[in-house]
Formats: sequence, structure tokens, C-alpha cells
Amino acid sequence: MNIPNLLTVLRVALIPVIILFFYLPFSWSYLATSAIFSLAAITDWFDGYLARRWEQSTPLGAFLDPVADKLMVAVALVLLVEEHANLWLTLPAAIIIGREIVVSALREWMAELGARAHVAVSQLGKWKTAAQMVALVILLANPPLLTFWVGLGYALLIIAAGLTLWSMVQYLLAAWPHLSSSSEKK
Repeated sequence: MNIPNLLTVLRVALIPVIILFFYLPFSWSYLATSAIFSLAAITDWFDGYLARRWEQSTPLGAFLDPVADKLMVAVALVLLVEEHANLWLTLPAAIIIGREIVVSALREWMAELGARAHVAVSQLGKWKTAAQMVALVILLANPPLLTFWVGLGYALLIIAAGLTLWSMVQYLLAAWPHLSSSSEKK
């Protein structure tokens, strides 16, 4: 266990804390939830930076880091869908969660074929993650009232969902030769 891996474990451990603060019946709970989520999001960047800088990348970290990210984002989206209960948030949330399931399954399948590099994280995925994280920070910080900030959060989440679909199509196109050749062999 090294510091980057401990930061990843911390990110997972903060998920129940995010849920707890989200449901506290105080006006400040929105900002507290957003602050905790922001701390977790910062540890995502920081653990990767430290692992590369200190050459402490491990198989555990390579496995746990994307799992922690996906859990954190999925939980935040589920909380927000319940709180906002509208199409502007629910549809992008469903797209983002659905894409994560599809791409994770695709990566696992491609790894079994020894072709994992064909579906590696792209620069587009990094832009999607940035838009998504900023949207979630904004939306968690505000009650579900249509204000400038909530509108901005919705807009960024819709952009993240668009980038999510685009990156999923890129991954599927990259994997298509493997997908189509496998189906021909059956």
C-alpha cells in the first residue's frame, strides 16, 4: 500500500460520507456535500500524479482507481436524479452511467483478447471527465431550484453526456474489428 493507493481508497471511503451529508436536513449540507465530493475528485487527479511522479503505479491502483471514479460519479448522479427529478438531469445521468457500463465491459472483453490498448483512455475522455466533475460539484452545491448555477450544472452535464456518447462511439469503432471478427468465427 502506497500513498497514491491510499488516496484512491480514501476516495471510496468518502462515498458514504457524501451520501450522509447529502441527506442532512441543513441548508449548509449542499455546500458540505459538494466540498467533500470536490476533495474526492482532487484526490483522483493527485493520486495519479503521485503514482507517475514517484513511479508507484501498482496493479491494485490500476484496478481500483477507475472503480473509485465510477462509483463516486454514479452515486453523485443517483443522488442528484432523486433530488432534481427532471429530464435535464436524468437523461444525461442515464447516458453517463450506461456508457460507463458499456465501456467497462468492452475494456474487459478486449483485455481478454489481448487488445486492451485499442480501448485505452483518450483525451476526449479526459474532457468528458472534467465537464462531468465540474457539473457535479456545481449541482451538489445547490438546491434543485432553477438558478444560474443549476442551469450551468445542467448544461455542463449535458455536454459531458454528449462527450460520453462521442467517446463511446470512438471506443466501439476502435474495437469493431475485434467485435466483428469474433462474431464471424461463431
